[in-house]
Amino acid sequence: MTPLTRAEHGRPPAPVRMVHLGVGNFFRAHQAWFTEHAPDAADWGYAAFTGRSATIAEELGGQDNLYTLLVREVDGDRPEVISSLTAVHPGGDLGALRGYFASPDLALVTSTVTEAGYRRDSSGGLDLSDPDVQADIAALREDPAADAVRTTPGRLVAGLLARRAAGAGALALVPCDNVPDNGAMVGRVVRELAAEVDDTLVPWIEQHVGVVTTMVDRITPRATDEDRAAVAEATGVDDPQAVVTEPFAEWVLAGEFPAGRPAWDRAGATFVDDVRLHEERKLWFLNGAHSLMAYTAPLRGHETVAEAIADPTVRGWVEDWWDLAAGHLKVDEAAVAAYREALLDRFANHRIRHLLAQIAADGSQKVPIRFGPVLAAEAAAGNRPEAVTRPVAAWLAHLHGHGVPVQDAQEAVVGDLAAAEPADAVRTLLGWMGVDPDPALVEQVLAQAAGFEEAV
Repeated sequence: MTPLTRAEHGRPPAPVRMVHLGVGNFFRAHQAWFTEHAPDAADWGYAAFTGRSATIAEELGGQDNLYTLLVREVDGDRPEVISSLTAVHPGGDLGALRGYFASPDLALVTSTVTEAGYRRDSSGGLDLSDPDVQADIAALREDPAADAVRTTPGRLVAGLLARRAAGAGALALVPCDNVPDNGAMVGRVVRELAAEVDDTLVPWIEQHVGVVTTMVDRITPRATDEDRAAVAEATGVDDPQAVVTEPFAEWVLAGEFPAGRPAWDRAGATFVDDVRLHEERKLWFLNGAHSLMAYTAPLRGHETVAEAIADPTVRGWVEDWWDLAAGHLKVDEAAVAAYREALLDRFANHRIRHLLAQIAADGSQKVPIRFGPVLAAEAAAGNRPEAVTRPVAAWLAHLHGHGVPVQDAQEAVVGDLAAAEPADAVRTLLGWMGVDPDPALVEQVLAQAAGFEEAV
């Protein structure tokens, strides 16, 4: 087997005009893929920064920052080499990050750090009680060039301080996480951290930083040894950083790019004035169904999405949820029906081994935004539909140790919920979702949770 090299497998590295925070599988199957397929890809290179681990940077660096994207069609595999990454750095390399931010060539910064990575509190603002946030603020107050900066908001502010000092001009922040109105979210936490560090930076941000809101969609499970073996067999290349994904990809963006962007629209991305309708459709239908299956299907012995949706009971729960959510979605009924059918086909693709345990992680960040708006609207109308309380109850059973192991960035918070009296836990959770904890609603969630726990 041979390693990937640009001389044999990829195109020459493009000049760095973009930074990405969070080099995970999704970024490499989505934003990097859209860039690869843009007609001006040769002009737009990424400098990407990992999260906590340097392993990805080391392994990608050893193969000229190339990797194989294995698109798993229902009837076979389609491997392709992605050349969009010009450089990959460990997340803690603040010197490199500041260097890119200080360059007038840098036009935009994308990010995929999960919902938890933006360090928000329950109000949606920056969590000023977070020890890492406090440490970042203290470090940047003392020295704008400090190396000990750990959080995503902190690193963005560190970069913007460097850009202002260099007089490098405007750029855009383009968050790509599954969070409603993610542009406003990132704009808020960045401005709030900037205000704590240097309040003169805030008006500079307002004048020089565009914030783009996005909706992203592409199912991308973790690659397995079997997947990497399939890449080797199909290509003759040993690629430890191969990424597996489905054929479908969607990217909807709204906002200004003051320093330009790749021709992502020519690669299939959609630019709109307001992403909210697309965002709600995706969050409620795809992500909501994913969370519902992640907390219920393991109780019935399933490990993957394909197994879960093949179970008539689980599929019935998904369809019930979709029926309810559709009534709150301001999208043409025919378009919703077509989207539902497409999702069922995507979920049933048995060649995508999307683990329910992977989806179940960080439920404290996911459950409120995926189910809260519909539950709040129904509760305000005096309704208590089981279709929307079911995933809430299943998540509570999950916290009580039923189903896949609990993994959550808010470990202390979910630990407190798991240890609390069940009724108190439900009231707390409903409060997170903007729902009045009506006693009858609390009892309904408790009864459903008990049913899940007794079924194991």
